[in-house]
Amino acid sequence: MAPSDEVGRREFLTLLGAGAALLAGCAPGGSGTTPGGGTARPLSAAFNQAINDLDPHGASAVDEASLLANRQIYDTLVTRNGGEAAPSLAISWRQPDEKTWEFTLREDVTFHDGSKLSSADVKASLERLAASTGPQKPLWASIDAIQAPDAKTITITTKEPLGTLLVNLSLAFILPAAQLGKEGFFRKPVGSGPFAVESFTPSAQLLLKAAPKYWGGAPALTGLRLPYIPETSTRMTSLQNSEVDITWIIPPDELARLRGVDGLEVESTPGVNYFLTWFNCGRKPFADPQVRRALHHALDLKSIVASLYGEAATVMDAPIPAAVFGHAAQDPYAYDPDLAKKLLAEAGHGDGLRTTMMWFKDTGPLATELAQSFISAWAKVGVTVEAQQIEKAAWIKRLTALDWDIELQVNTVTTGDADYTLGRLYTSAANRMGYASKKLDAVLADARSTPDQDRRKALYGQACEIIWKDAVGIFPAALSATYGLRSTVKGFQPAANGQPEFRTVSTAG
Repeated sequence: MAPSDEVGRREFLTLLGAGAALLAGCAPGGSGTTPGGGTARPLSAAFNQAINDLDPHGASAVDEASLLANRQIYDTLVTRNGGEAAPSLAISWRQPDEKTWEFTLREDVTFHDGSKLSSADVKASLERLAASTGPQKPLWASIDAIQAPDAKTITITTKEPLGTLLVNLSLAFILPAAQLGKEGFFRKPVGSGPFAVESFTPSAQLLLKAAPKYWGGAPALTGLRLPYIPETSTRMTSLQNSEVDITWIIPPDELARLRGVDGLEVESTPGVNYFLTWFNCGRKPFADPQVRRALHHALDLKSIVASLYGEAATVMDAPIPAAVFGHAAQDPYAYDPDLAKKLLAEAGHGDGLRTTMMWFKDTGPLATELAQSFISAWAKVGVTVEAQQIEKAAWIKRLTALDWDIELQVNTVTTGDADYTLGRLYTSAANRMGYASKKLDAVLADARSTPDQDRRKALYGQACEIIWKDAVGIFPAALSATYGLRSTVKGFQPAANGQPEFRTVSTAG
């Protein structure tokens, strides 16, 4: 059972008290002096998922909460700006040939421990990431060599042309080479980002302080506080009471209510977060695509999504959201329970079937209600589904072991590029849902290798069609990226991927 709102609130206040000792005089409502000489206070931003790990190359490398933290602490060679690659630690880059990329580094970058960034740090970080066995591994399989010919130059050679390299580098966080491998480093890691780690309690709270010598300009805030507040109602109450300044992942009913509260604002942008329901295509009965298609036809997704989410989500027409590069709209599966029964009977399940569905509660807004809507609809066509709402750690273990029948989750196309999701998760080698298609493998490999962005987009359109028609999963809803914030927060930009950056944010009052 999830904790009650009151228990969640007591836990939150306990964390607040613990943080106060570290941020003396800087709790919400207090003030301090910014590194640039102005006045501000630490900003408190509450996400609905726990930050468990600060290793940007490890098992949590694509976890939304970890990425949120990583973007404040570390830097990457390039970043994304309006869908295009933009300079970050690298001020420029060029391609001497189709398999070679040469990057020129900034000369004014220091880590939080005072050491100066050099190409040796970039080389060590990229090699560590390329050698990792974590969830980013498929993105770096084509790397052949990483060289540092001088202190401000990095050369990356790939085994074949890699049109996604710049996109992937926006996820490659750079660490100081001298610190890598030191025991306990990731309990209080060092980066070159706008905020440095003050303290970190996994699954509870991350406290950050401004890095006054940040190469991009000192943050306007004195610090940043990222508490974990799992209960939605507690987060909303904390926002209204000024205990937090910003929160996101807001259910529709709370969204409507927040819009009527004085002192609060709501900001939204088209999102790259979405719900997906995978079938375990390597396990009966879902090895049969006809069974998977039958379960599609049993769902009235328009009614389900409208009832649960209203304006906060849209029904998807592809395996990736419309805001993602490479999206291509597909013909929807018509809601037709009679057809669903017919397909099931033709597949040998005329008397119905029994199966299971797993998810973890905090995967996304109203996830349990969405799961129950699916289960109820499937029951009407003779499919009995055992609901398995489990803890996230158990869900991850079972997901990676393919120990499940149907699973529900929220996924994020963090880079805004189809390769991050389609090319990383749907290949035969990835084997993330027991699905294998040589045709899809070839399309995705071609899309990853070509530097022609128009061709890449067309190829991902083909991939969308294959995945959709093979009914590898059901993709019910793309979520708007909606944030609730105090009117005292200035300079905040809502992030489509749910991982906002806070360097330019300030608070007034």
